[in-house]
Amino acid sequence: MEILRNAIRPYAWGSRTVIAELQGRESPAPHPEAELWMGAHPDDPSTVIAPDGGERSLLDLIEADPVGQLGENCARQWGNRLPFLLKVLAAEEPMSLQAHPSAAQSREGFAREEAAGVPRQAPNRNYPDPCAKPELVCALSEFHVLAGFRDPRRTVALLEALDAPRLRPYVALLAGQPDANGLRGLFTTWITLPTAVYDSLLPEVLDACVRHVREHGQFALECRTILELGELYPGDPGVLAALLLNRLVLKAGEAVYLAAGNLHAYLRGTGVEILANSDNILRCGLTPKHVDVPELLRVVDFSNGDMPVLRGEEVARHLFSYHTDAPEFTLSRLEWDYAPGDRDAVELHDPGPQMLVCTAGTVLLHGWSTAAIRAYGITAIDRARNRWFGLSIANAGAPDARKLSVSRQSKMFSGSRWILFCAGRDPHPTYSGCPAMRRAATVVRNNGGHVLLFIRDPRAGHSGFLGRSRNVTAALRVFTRLLPRRQP
Repeated sequence: MEILRNAIRPYAWGSRTVIAELQGRESPAPHPEAELWMGAHPDDPSTVIAPDGGERSLLDLIEADPVGQLGENCARQWGNRLPFLLKVLAAEEPMSLQAHPSAAQSREGFAREEAAGVPRQAPNRNYPDPCAKPELVCALSEFHVLAGFRDPRRTVALLEALDAPRLRPYVALLAGQPDANGLRGLFTTWITLPTAVYDSLLPEVLDACVRHVREHGQFALECRTILELGELYPGDPGVLAALLLNRLVLKAGEAVYLAAGNLHAYLRGTGVEILANSDNILRCGLTPKHVDVPELLRVVDFSNGDMPVLRGEEVARHLFSYHTDAPEFTLSRLEWDYAPGDRDAVELHDPGPQMLVCTAGTVLLHGWSTAAIRAYGITAIDRARNRWFGLSIANAGAPDARKLSVSRQSKMFSGSRWILFCAGRDPHPTYSGCPAMRRAATVVRNNGGHVLLFIRDPRAGHSGFLGRSRNVTAALRVFTRLLPRRQP
């Protein structure tokens, strides 16, 4: 386990409070904070914090040792590239309306733009890399999304309910061909309208939406969204295009998967997003950035119907996975309100790279053998920053003073709480046995930590903490007492 320092992207649509409060920083932040990036993206890679306080780019570490950092299978498939990027999104305003290309489209588009000599950082570059960019977003709070084309018959009903005279030719177009081809025709027509025609059509649509909302019509949510977008992006073709998309409100724990070609926009809310490590975006609107309409039309998938909302399949106790066809990633959600008698540990088995993000609650850090030595440095870093770890367990490993220069000030463990374990039959008593762990207790106390329990098991061998249930039970009892009490 390594602690990462992660980059924050200060886009204008972000929140001043969400990410700051998640990280335990002063809130509100001085400027909007839209995305917290966790991964090895070349533009803003995470850094790995060593026990001595030094930092090194995760991107550099992977490039130097792809097999050691990613595992043999991942490195064989993806080379020296972490295939996914994990984000926390904190949206207070809508993001751009966009779609992402498939793997084949990305390879072809990248090669085409390379041959044409388009600089990779150019604002009109569509394919800065040859990779697909599937995405999955899971809500942490109520999360509002436009995603995928609505059933065209339902869209016809919406447009007819607006009863705007200038809309009628377009309603007839879709009603006469209520399928993917009809959607393609209407979508293409709307995003290529001459400015004069669009400037007369959009105000009439917005006025019709106001009437529909006042009358509490069945499409009031969709109309409020169009009014919001019309105010934020006046004259933008994406406002009309949004009328064709499913309007979703995700509850915490619900997710949507956005495959290649899915036209979508995140509107507001907080969520965890996992995506393939790519920058290939074809924008449709709701943005001042480059929009390439012909290329967009090559990529957009006009399949239609309700967007599936994923709630996660329980694959183990407390563990829910969101299954998709993306080979680059899997997102899982761990929910665990520990209660007395609940002694099941959750083990995350995967030979490839994993990232863990604690979004609520408190975490028990348990290290044994070599990992026990890391626990001291990780806890010291945690006390200086986020304070996620409510209790640390060091099992068969004493701190190495040379690697604890993470904090030159005294009391590096200030306020931390510990359980230490030693085994009477440990073959290395001065390194990981009882003499070593008594020394560890002294180091913890001298640096401001509290040793709540020191378990001595005369019958256990090295790393014997988990070998006897009474040791685990004693530790979990301590952890249970530290958890916040639920209100009745």
